Amino acid sequence: MISLHHLKSGDTVITQYEGVEKVGKVLQVDHEEKKALVLTEEVNEFWYDLENLFPIHLNEQTLLGLQFHKDEAASGNGKGTLYVRGPFSVRFYGEGHQPLLALHYRDETRDLKENITLNELQNHYLEMTNFHLE
Repeated sequence: MISLHHLKSGDTVITQYEGVEKVGKVLQVDHEEKKALVLTEEVNEFWYDLENLFPIHLNEQTLLGLQFHKDEAASGNGKGTLYVRGPFSVRFYGEGHQPLLALHYRDETRDLKENITLNELQNHYLEMTNFHLE
Protein backbone atom coordinates (compact mmCIF):
# COMPACT_ATOMS: atom_id res chain seq x y z
CA MET A 1 0.00 0.00 0.00
CA ILE A 2 1.12 3.55 -0.68
CA SER A 3 1.03 6.53 1.66
CA LEU A 4 -1.55 9.17 0.71
CA HIS A 5 0.67 12.11 1.70
CA HIS A 6 3.40 10.85 -0.71
CA LEU A 7 0.97 10.71 -3.64
CA LYS A 8 0.67 13.58 -6.13
CA SER A 9 -0.74 14.07 -9.62
CA GLY A 10 1.71 12.80 -12.22
CA ASP A 11 3.19 10.08 -9.98
CA THR A 12 3.69 6.59 -11.37
CA VAL A 13 2.27 3.73 -9.29
CA ILE A 14 1.15 0.12 -9.57
CA THR A 15 -2.61 -0.47 -9.47
CA GLN A 16 -4.29 -3.71 -8.53
CA TYR A 17 -7.81 -4.72 -9.55
CA GLU A 18 -9.15 -8.27 -9.27
CA GLY A 19 -5.61 -9.62 -8.90
CA VAL A 20 -4.28 -7.88 -12.01
CA GLU A 21 -1.47 -5.35 -11.55
CA LYS A 22 -0.88 -2.51 -14.00
CA VAL A 23 1.42 0.50 -14.01
CA GLY A 24 -0.45 3.79 -14.09
CA LYS A 25 -0.16 7.55 -13.74
CA VAL A 26 -1.97 9.40 -10.95
CA LEU A 27 -4.28 12.05 -12.40
CA GLN A 28 -5.96 13.28 -9.23
CA VAL A 29 -5.86 12.58 -5.47
CA ASP A 30 -8.97 12.82 -3.29
CA HIS A 31 -7.70 13.26 0.27
CA GLU A 32 -11.17 13.11 1.84
CA GLU A 33 -12.19 9.82 0.19
CA LYS A 34 -8.59 8.52 0.35
CA LYS A 35 -8.66 7.55 -3.32
CA ALA A 36 -6.67 8.33 -6.42
CA LEU A 37 -7.75 8.60 -10.05
CA VAL A 38 -5.20 6.62 -12.07
CA LEU A 39 -4.74 6.31 -15.82
CA THR A 40 -3.57 2.86 -16.94
CA GLU A 41 -2.73 1.72 -20.47
CA GLU A 42 -3.15 5.36 -21.63
CA VAL A 43 -6.94 4.89 -21.89
CA ASN A 44 -8.43 3.57 -18.64
CA GLU A 45 -9.19 6.01 -15.82
CA PHE A 46 -10.40 4.54 -12.54
CA TRP A 47 -10.61 5.61 -8.89
CA TYR A 48 -8.52 3.29 -6.67
CA ASP A 49 -8.61 2.92 -2.90
CA LEU A 50 -5.20 3.19 -1.24
CA GLU A 51 -5.09 -0.54 -0.51
CA ASN A 52 -5.09 -1.12 -4.29
CA LEU A 53 -2.16 1.23 -5.01
CA PHE A 54 1.46 0.21 -4.59
CA PRO A 55 4.77 2.03 -5.02
CA ILE A 56 7.40 1.06 -7.57
CA HIS A 57 10.76 0.34 -5.96
CA LEU A 58 13.59 2.57 -7.12
CA ASN A 59 16.42 0.57 -8.68
CA GLU A 60 18.74 0.62 -11.67
CA GLN A 61 16.10 -0.74 -14.06
CA THR A 62 13.58 1.92 -12.99
CA LEU A 63 16.10 4.72 -13.44
CA LEU A 64 17.24 3.46 -16.85
CA GLY A 65 13.58 3.36 -17.91
CA LEU A 66 13.38 7.07 -16.98
CA GLN A 67 16.29 7.88 -19.32
CA PHE A 68 18.94 8.11 -16.60
CA HIS A 69 22.31 6.66 -17.51
CA LYS A 70 24.93 5.14 -15.25
CA ASP A 71 28.05 7.29 -14.95
CA GLU A 72 30.81 4.69 -14.67
CA ALA A 73 33.56 7.31 -14.24
CA ALA A 74 31.90 8.86 -11.17
CA SER A 75 30.90 5.51 -9.61
CA GLY A 76 32.82 3.02 -7.49
CA ASN A 77 35.72 3.32 -5.04
CA GLY A 78 33.41 4.08 -2.12
CA LYS A 79 31.56 6.78 -4.07
CA GLY A 80 28.51 4.60 -4.70
CA THR A 81 26.76 4.30 -8.07
CA LEU A 82 25.80 7.49 -9.90
CA TYR A 83 22.86 7.78 -12.31
CA VAL A 84 22.50 10.99 -14.30
CA ARG A 85 19.75 12.64 -16.33
CA GLY A 86 20.80 16.07 -17.53
CA PRO A 87 21.80 18.20 -14.52
CA PHE A 88 19.97 15.87 -12.08
CA SER A 89 21.66 12.88 -10.48
CA VAL A 90 20.90 10.06 -8.08
CA ARG A 91 23.77 8.42 -6.17
CA PHE A 92 23.21 5.07 -4.44
CA TYR A 93 25.64 4.20 -1.65
CA GLY A 94 26.06 0.72 -0.18
CA GLU A 95 24.10 -0.62 2.78
CA GLY A 96 25.28 0.83 6.07
CA HIS A 97 26.50 4.06 4.49
CA GLN A 98 24.97 7.33 5.66
CA PRO A 99 23.42 8.82 3.64
CA LEU A 100 22.04 5.80 1.79
CA LEU A 101 21.39 7.88 -1.34
CA ALA A 102 21.85 11.44 -2.51
CA LEU A 103 19.84 13.50 -5.00
CA HIS A 104 21.61 16.41 -6.65
CA TYR A 105 20.40 19.19 -8.95
CA ARG A 106 22.60 22.18 -9.77
CA ASP A 107 23.45 23.67 -6.34
CA GLU A 108 21.06 21.57 -4.22
CA THR A 109 21.85 18.18 -2.70
CA ARG A 110 19.44 16.07 -0.66
CA ASP A 111 20.99 13.31 1.44
CA LEU A 112 18.45 10.59 2.22
CA LYS A 113 18.85 8.04 5.00
CA GLU A 114 16.50 5.42 3.53
CA ASN A 115 15.49 4.04 0.17
CA ILE A 116 12.70 5.83 -1.67
CA THR A 117 10.14 4.73 -4.23
CA LEU A 118 9.62 6.00 -7.77
CA ASN A 119 6.77 8.32 -6.80
CA GLU A 120 8.89 9.81 -3.99
CA LEU A 121 11.75 10.40 -6.48
CA GLN A 122 9.24 12.06 -8.83
CA ASN A 123 8.16 14.37 -5.99
CA HIS A 124 11.76 15.30 -5.09
CA TYR A 125 12.53 15.87 -8.78
CA LEU A 126 9.51 18.16 -9.15
CA GLU A 127 10.45 20.16 -6.03
CA MET A 128 14.06 20.53 -7.12
CA THR A 129 13.62 21.18 -10.87
CA ASN A 130 10.02 22.45 -11.25
CA PHE A 131 9.48 19.73 -13.89
CA HIS A 132 7.74 16.38 -13.51
CA LEU A 133 9.84 13.25 -14.05
CA GLU A 134 8.23 10.85 -16.52
